[in-house]
Amino acid sequence: MIRFFTAGESHGPGLTIIVEGVPAGLALSEDYIAVHLGRRQKGYGRGGRMLIEQDRARIMSGVRHGRTLGSPIGMSIENKDWVNWLEAMAIEYVENPSQEGRNARVTRIRPGHADLPGTMKYGFDDVRNSLERASARETAARVAAGAVAMALLEEFGISLHSHVISIGPVSASPVDNSTDSIDWDAVEESPVRCADSEAATRMMAEIDSAKEAGDTVGGTVEIVADNVPIGLGSHVHWDRKIDGLISQALMSINAVKAVSIGPGWDIIDKRGSQVHDIIEPVTDLDRPWQRKTNRAGGTEGGMTDGMPLVARFAIKPIATLRNALPSVDLDTGEPVLAHFERSDVCQVPPAGVIGEAMVALVLANAFMEKFGGDSIPETRRNYEGYMKTVGPRRVFQ
Repeated sequence: MIRFFTAGESHGPGLTIIVEGVPAGLALSEDYIAVHLGRRQKGYGRGGRMLIEQDRARIMSGVRHGRTLGSPIGMSIENKDWVNWLEAMAIEYVENPSQEGRNARVTRIRPGHADLPGTMKYGFDDVRNSLERASARETAARVAAGAVAMALLEEFGISLHSHVISIGPVSASPVDNSTDSIDWDAVEESPVRCADSEAATRMMAEIDSAKEAGDTVGGTVEIVADNVPIGLGSHVHWDRKIDGLISQALMSINAVKAVSIGPGWDIIDKRGSQVHDIIEPVTDLDRPWQRKTNRAGGTEGGMTDGMPLVARFAIKPIATLRNALPSVDLDTGEPVLAHFERSDVCQVPPAGVIGEAMVALVLANAFMEKFGGDSIPETRRNYEGYMKTVGPRRVFQ
């Protein structure tokens, strides 16, 4: 079982990550993880924090001489901004802490953030005790963990990508039934991670408009996983269905409010004959069970069906607005303007990288549940043995 844990606050000393369940013998390096952390830090509409942090995960355990050991992989990411928060986020007790600047208690609640439910649930009298952990800074740790999962999936030919399909009211031109037409290199070069260059220009203008108004803007992202083997997940229990697990993982990302597998929102008004993906006759035993369409998004009955796995999620506009919304004070309940904490204008482009990480972690866990193995060679034998059985029964049994 592959699982991960993160710890750390937005302006604390740093982030801690533990990933366990990765088999021994997987090639893994800090440089590889840094590539994905760097992708998360890009994107039009990012705030000043990205100018401060140059994220790099330091591997603390579980790797020797460039290969995983099968033991838990421990990593840490330094928060370079912590030097500016030494008193406000001090670990040790501070007597009579300053109430000036960033050291002051935060009592002006932000609508749409964890501020109000977090302070009520944990009995805080300072919103910072809640907002620090609820910050999207934590997603850097997820991307580091996801990079480990991606390295494992890549070992077996599975790759993940993401692209932005809308920001605010601006939508990219829809792709055809196959994601093969997407130029992933162009997506990586796009400031908004959009495959449609004309739409990307309009998306940036929408972000600029929101910034000028002291506002924020959200959007929609699509994740694509290619070469996923048929049969990951299961139909036998609700909590083993792969689409349910992916939906939970994506919905757990800060500010995500909707998830679909494939073009789920686009097919609800169509009839079954227009929706289901016809299975073609098997003419190539090395590539059985092909389909011309992938409206199911690569899953059927809670399992992967051998087609590319496609998931979309919608992320709401960031809750921290420079032109603050009306709110109330935590102490008095009286009207105030919401607290402003340095923030992005649009987090949609980097959300795709975070989504890739979360889907990779789900797929890696399902992959290891299916194929097992304490080392990469053992897992590979199990995987290759299974793949030899995937085809028409009278041929492959």
